[in-house]
Amino acid sequence: MYDLRPHFDEEVDPGTNLLLTGPPLTGKRSMMMDVLAAGTDRGDGAIVVTTKDGADRVLKDYEKRTAYEGKPVAVVDCVTRQQGVGDARESDRIKYASSPVDMTGIGIKLSEFLQAFGDRGIDRNRVMVHSLSTLLMYSDLQTVFRFLHVFTGRIQSVNGLGLFSIDSTSHDDQAMNTIKQLFDGVVTLSEDDEPSIRLA
Repeated sequence: MYDLRPHFDEEVDPGTNLLLTGPPLTGKRSMMMDVLAAGTDRGDGAIVVTTKDGADRVLKDYEKRTAYEGKPVAVVDCVTRQQGVGDARESDRIKYASSPVDMTGIGIKLSEFLQAFGDRGIDRNRVMVHSLSTLLMYSDLQTVFRFLHVFTGRIQSVNGLGLFSIDSTSHDDQAMNTIKQLFDGVVTLSEDDEPSIRLA
């Protein structure tokens, strides 16, 4: 089981994918990072797929939560190369997709990290994607749905925990309902209330 501390007492089965939804600035990214960091402290692998911030910023924020040196913490950065930093070099910790449109590339980089962690004997992995709204800005709903279908399936197949954020105010009901079908549970954040979790 994976626990969702420090924010929730719930535990979820391996292979669970959760969608965090709420308006901008309600702390979705921060919550996902906290749950990943709690896993890092226990020896779980952590993979951050970022479509908003470069890998350096992600790792700086992560370091405030847990000392990750020497631990299985990795970032798939979909931002840096799109901004024209072509010579950004990949490492054991950072891999680059060419842009948020490059969903095939994103999936391949995720698989490479999962494989590398598996080779190190790490069989528990937490994966976060921030944010699906960026993907939907660049691609149509159907393309994103197909990508997520494969991506969530990959997390399921390795018995991982997947956390995905989306800005609820940026998309219509149809898009939100379509995306939600792919997830085992939804965490709802708002400006006024405590976050709530609903598991399927």
